[in-house]
Amino acid sequence: MLTATTGYTQGGWKTLENAKPLGYFAFVLHSHIPYVLAHGRSPHGMDWLSESAAETYIPLLNTCYRLIKEGISPQFTVGITPVLAEQLVQPAFAAEFEAWLKDKIAAAEVNRKEFLSEKKLGMAALAQYWHQFFTKTLTDFRERYRSDIIGAFRDLQDAGHIEILTSAATHGYLPLLGTDEAVQAQIKQGVQTYKRLFGRAPRGFWLPECAYRPRYRWNYPVDFEGKPSEPWLRKGVEEILAENGIEYFFIDSHLLKGGEAIGVYAERFKPLRELWEQFSVQYRAEDTEKSPYYVYLVNSSGEPKPPVAVFTRDPRTGVQVWSADSGYPGDEYYLEFHKKQPPGGLRYWRISRPKDDLGKKQPYELAKAFERIQEHAKHFVDLAHEVLSEHVQSTGNSGIITAMYDTELYGHWWFEGPEWLYWVRRGMETHPEIQPITCGKYLHLHPPQTVVQLPEGSWGEGGYHWVWLNEWTEWTWKRIYPAEREMVRLARQYGDNPKVQTILKQIARELLLLQSSDWQFLISTWSARDYAELRAQWHADRFQMLVNLLERVARGEEPTPEEWGALGEAEERDNIFPDIEPKWWAQLEFPPHE
Repeated sequence: MLTATTGYTQGGWKTLENAKPLGYFAFVLHSHIPYVLAHGRSPHGMDWLSESAAETYIPLLNTCYRLIKEGISPQFTVGITPVLAEQLVQPAFAAEFEAWLKDKIAAAEVNRKEFLSEKKLGMAALAQYWHQFFTKTLTDFRERYRSDIIGAFRDLQDAGHIEILTSAATHGYLPLLGTDEAVQAQIKQGVQTYKRLFGRAPRGFWLPECAYRPRYRWNYPVDFEGKPSEPWLRKGVEEILAENGIEYFFIDSHLLKGGEAIGVYAERFKPLRELWEQFSVQYRAEDTEKSPYYVYLVNSSGEPKPPVAVFTRDPRTGVQVWSADSGYPGDEYYLEFHKKQPPGGLRYWRISRPKDDLGKKQPYELAKAFERIQEHAKHFVDLAHEVLSEHVQSTGNSGIITAMYDTELYGHWWFEGPEWLYWVRRGMETHPEIQPITCGKYLHLHPPQTVVQLPEGSWGEGGYHWVWLNEWTEWTWKRIYPAEREMVRLARQYGDNPKVQTILKQIARELLLLQSSDWQFLISTWSARDYAELRAQWHADRFQMLVNLLERVARGEEPTPEEWGALGEAEERDNIFPDIEPKWWAQLEFPPHE
């Protein structure tokens, strides 16, 4: 087994300690799917998980092992949210995934015969390609990775080839959660799940949506019964990260610069403007120049607490992949995502001209797509070299490019993405002065010294909270906020009552699932609005139903068979986080002081 090195040159393995590079490069891939087990299949539900496993997670593993076989350690930093990891280790996922793959294999054969009967030989060849692709994926899953995707990533980390990040338990949008206990529980469950599945404590943490909030006096942005009349002091997100052993997290570049006025987004929704004003009157922007190519320390408390390091997304390399207009994934020769062939929904067309309607899409050409992959990979590597060179020329110091992306972009949304990752990482071996590195290893070599203050914000549209807090999603927060306060009360009142522990833990699970930021995102983007609204309503209703059940049991009353059945259904469908602890809500560790 190859161990913790960074690449192979003709002189042998180059070690981090001996390298004196022009600069460093960190691929940071954030992997996340909301909890969908037992909550629907198609078009919304389990299909999301199966698609991502087949088109992204297994191809990413294959890319890593392909590089290692060639003497190149990937050195990717890979975030896997706790809710995703919990799903991937469940037997129900393995069974569903294998059935899904078999359906795709069968669909490819149906398509192949249909295309042959129509004398469409090129399309028939593509159908054969899909047949081989999904057959190999099934074989890789069963045999190469022993039906254990999480175990395969763990093996790569144990060998030093990647570093795995944790995140908030269910990808809760931390700046908008209404109590510090709620933030604490999301983070603690994220750390606990990581320890159980990866056999060590996490060092890095992916803030959901790169959303950060410093310490300040805060109040709820929406009205509900029981809302406090006055703001109170909330801890900075980084404080709770530090208290749980987290060493670093990530932000978008505009936060490092001091944030952006939310402008038209404030006018879209009054509560959003009021929340911004509440923050802005207490925040004092710094005048010091800061660069996304340096790592800084963050401490918003003003107290002698251990700060947490922050890596910043590089805008120049980021736009090459993220931009809808000029990014690589929009190239005309890459696979069109939206046009699909029944049965099975396989794709046989290329993007062509992006603004053409689906009826005008041209057949996909594998060979041409492969050419574009190599061209785009070379362009990206050259750009990284240019960015690092310019940084050295202007500062005299080496820097680090933090290239942050959603993992599902690679393979699922951009089918050619995993192959592009392979060629980029391979191409960096031709530039030995660029040192690919994981974020934890970089911190070990270059511990930051400068402490900075960050404003509130995210990497979402407008740089603030609009995607998650608007007129379409306000109702979800009116369910979340009372539930969070109720959870604190229940944990304090019944945390030591053995009669109700099973119910109390399921209540906590329903709250975490209710807090998933995915529901607001899907509502605001209209991508699966009905499904998201139903899911938010489901978890809010189950939470309240279980609260009523707990109170009855605590009083010594006998629940009805229907009530016990409802508990059993919730435990069966929302079977996640076996080590959840209600005490995380009962007491806030290290309360803030004025």
